[in-house]
Amino acid sequence: MAEDRRTRRTRRALNDALVGLVLERGYAAITVEDIAERADVARATFYSHYRDKDDLFTRVAAELLDELRERLKPLVAENAVGFTGKPVLEMFRHAQDRRDLYRIILRGEGDGKPLRMFTEDFVRATGLEFRKRAELNGVEPRLAPDLLARVWVGEQTAVLQWWVEHDTPPMPAEEVSRMLLDLAVHGRYWASGFPAPA
Repeated sequence: MAEDRRTRRTRRALNDALVGLVLERGYAAITVEDIAERADVARATFYSHYRDKDDLFTRVAAELLDELRERLKPLVAENAVGFTGKPVLEMFRHAQDRRDLYRIILRGEGDGKPLRMFTEDFVRATGLEFRKRAELNGVEPRLAPDLLARVWVGEQTAVLQWWVEHDTPPMPAEEVSRMLLDLAVHGRYWASGFPAPA
């Protein structure tokens, strides 16, 4: 038990060191030695947990995705019939809680691999949800669900990146998620101020 606590503490220190250093210097400029020194652990301790800094970053990103999935699970089930905006709001709240990590992932640090992981996982889950929702409601999507999922995720990711880059978010999570819900329900034409097409 003490060993587990010690392991968790060490990993948390290494995770925090990675995030802090990437924000300060950029991913390419930091080394395993820098991370170990910032975390106040020996290099050998680092290597007993991770192969290299890429392995550390990949695992940190994977843990973030696991956390997000858990937080979204009950809301996605509730969202099955139609758009409620609640999963989007929860994602923004999660990003607020883990802002620094979201910032370095969404910037494409680490050769973009964590960002690709985040995007592909999000696209896969969204595509499944779109298909399930269409089936439950007895409707036929007008666009290919895979394309629809990529468009939706691209919008969310771009807005999320803009939002987390501000030290003080430019608008509350509730407001930005409401706007994204309006966009999803009414479309870009409506959002741009034009009257609904006849």
